[in-house]
Amino acid sequence: MSPYAHIAGWGMYAPAKVLSNQDLERMVDTSDEWIRSRTGIAERRIAGEKESTSTMAVEAARRALARAHLSPRQLDAIIVATISPDYLTPATACLVQAALGADRAAAFDVSAGCSGFVYALHLAHIGIAAGEWRSVLIIGAETLSRFVNWEDRATCVLFGDGAGALVLVASDQPGGVLACVLGADGSGAELLSIPAGGSRMPASPETLSQRAHTIQMDGRAVYRFATHIIPEAVEQVMRKAGLPLSAVDMIIPHQANIRIIEAARKKLRLPEEAFYINLYRYGNTSGASIPIALCEVAEHELINDGSVVVLVGFGAGLTWGAAAVRWGVPLPQPARPWHQRVLYLGRALLGRLPAFLRKLLYRLWHILPSQRDG
Repeated sequence: MSPYAHIAGWGMYAPAKVLSNQDLERMVDTSDEWIRSRTGIAERRIAGEKESTSTMAVEAARRALARAHLSPRQLDAIIVATISPDYLTPATACLVQAALGADRAAAFDVSAGCSGFVYALHLAHIGIAAGEWRSVLIIGAETLSRFVNWEDRATCVLFGDGAGALVLVASDQPGGVLACVLGADGSGAELLSIPAGGSRMPASPETLSQRAHTIQMDGRAVYRFATHIIPEAVEQVMRKAGLPLSAVDMIIPHQANIRIIEAARKKLRLPEEAFYINLYRYGNTSGASIPIALCEVAEHELINDGSVVVLVGFGAGLTWGAAAVRWGVPLPQPARPWHQRVLYLGRALLGRLPAFLRKLLYRLWHILPSQRDG
């Protein structure tokens, strides 16, 4: 029998800096009332100068690993879902791997817009079900504040920064990830994009002057797509899991817009309490929004052992995805004795030592003359 992929740990990170609607009133022609009524957002978090997608991802990952009582060296894979990576290459996941000291883990990124975290979850699920991996770290992390045109009131009010992480482990016990559905429609690729910076439109003085390195969005078209695809994806994943829609205890949607979530809820004919919403505090954090929301749900004990949770996302691509999960982690996790916490911290620090030594070696290779130079 194939092993089941269970969520064993979770962790999130939100930058300390808060950008409120009142702050935006001083930056662009908008108002708190306009933003709240059209989006449901009151504030969002903005990364500090020394923060990036990888640094936030590492913080969320460490918290998830600690809750799972797992050493980074026990990880078989690290998957980071992001559309705002530190670099075009290498993958942000590789930076996370080195920072954690997870030197036995494969590491790669997933770029599927705001659906990216569900895509990453599905990849972890099938890797565990196939017996290839025993423990996988998946992270949704974004620094969208650096890809926003702060003079465009239609988009700059929407986005924020943050990271959320889950640790999935193989288990013989039924439960965990029950089913996933993924989809894409590339004909809508231009509806939500960052046009410049890739091979089609390399950086140039013209792209900079046109603000082509910032998020461009057809809000109305995205709204129509999202309000259609969310209920459809939820129904599809529940059918695939072999469960009726009435079995859902909690739906955690991508936190994009309160109007989108409310329209989808009405189409599914579910009560308000069935949807968890936190976008008024964080805004749209793209690939990070679902794991951040799930972390809050878990921390506040809004789900119990056996609860059925549906994660559903949509975004650039156009892409969409949904995952049905039967929660199986006791809430809250029992606190470990102080000596075990010290031991875990020591192992984590020692785990990063090999990566530091290898980095030093690579630099020495670059400095020292080669045989050809002799």
